[in-house]
Amino acid sequence: MTWLNFLHFYQPANIEDYKIKQALDKSYWRLVRLMEEHPDLKMTFNINGCLLERLADNGQIDFIRRLKNLVIRGQVELTGSAAYHGFLPLLPEFEVVLQIKTNEKILKKYFGAAFKKNGFFLPEMAYNSEIAKVIKKLGYEWLILDEYSSGHHLKNNLEKRFSDDFNFNHVYLDKNSGLKIIFRSREISNSYPPDKLLGLLKEDKLFITATDAELYGLRHQDPTGEMERIVKSPELKTTTISEFIRKTYLKKEEPIKIYASSWESSLLEIKKGEAYNLWADKKNKIQNYLWKLAYLCLALDEPYQNDKNYFWYRWHLVRGLASCTFWWASGKDFSKEYGPYAWSPDDIERGLEDLIRSVRSLSDLKTKQKKLEAEKYYLVIKKLIWTSHWQKHWQKIV
Repeated sequence: MTWLNFLHFYQPANIEDYKIKQALDKSYWRLVRLMEEHPDLKMTFNINGCLLERLADNGQIDFIRRLKNLVIRGQVELTGSAAYHGFLPLLPEFEVVLQIKTNEKILKKYFGAAFKKNGFFLPEMAYNSEIAKVIKKLGYEWLILDEYSSGHHLKNNLEKRFSDDFNFNHVYLDKNSGLKIIFRSREISNSYPPDKLLGLLKEDKLFITATDAELYGLRHQDPTGEMERIVKSPELKTTTISEFIRKTYLKKEEPIKIYASSWESSLLEIKKGEAYNLWADKKNKIQNYLWKLAYLCLALDEPYQNDKNYFWYRWHLVRGLASCTFWWASGKDFSKEYGPYAWSPDDIERGLEDLIRSVRSLSDLKTKQKKLEAEKYYLVIKKLIWTSHWQKHWQKIV
């Protein structure tokens, strides 16, 4: 059995220190030590720039150093991404490019030449054709996407949750951008992968999974050590995604249309053109007003780049734009997929506070009207959050 395991390391830039420490102690160190103990084990990681900066600020230099050693040895491959985990399909191109380039700068700061611009991870695996073209133009070669974005399931059977005949062994070519594409198995990725794969070790098959790194300890405790058991097996082969592409991408290209999607989009949402409902549902008033405030904030970037407080405007803006701000307002229940009930007024407010502070930071008198408009959105959102919390959500998360 061959396993391509892609792991996404991320904590919001504005999250409390203790939550980063929890993820580090329960998941990140476990994964690094596991790879140090098994020199033949290979994986592909995305570790967002904002998390690296927070780790460094908290004195976790030894963790970064040991991770760098794994990258230099070729056990870990790093991908590019957006530094502050912005939801790229809903952001203007200038912000997309800025977050990607900022992420590259941070990765080069901590990993030097060991970071190669090969693969790219879209936050939330949120794809559209325009974003893919930007990523290609910036020099990246491949994306990992959810199998639903391939359109295979839409064409064959909308009601069928997973398709046994989908070819995960193939490297595809995105018609829109020219990027090489591989697809993760949603069924296995939405479980705890070692549980699923332990019983399949004798099969001569390829399995591609992509999950949050926090699944390996923080969100799933793995009391019987399935992860440790599977990596010890002589029947397991692992490789990085770039190595897999180099070895596999020898046959004639198979261009396919990729659909706007995310790693949480349902088939019905993709078919209806509503793939981003989890972050921008037209029926969700909180999300709608958050985006109105976000776009107001973004529109102030170019006109006020010479403002004496521009640095602080940007500092708050990127933190408020993180996909988490909008995700936690969705109210979706992920408990069957090793996740939480996606409602947290504290997390929504954390992003909201940074958005409003970005506008408040600007000193130019010409921003007065925009400040007043932003404050109106801010107060509306505050009221909606807590009204919704006490009327609908709080008993579900107590």
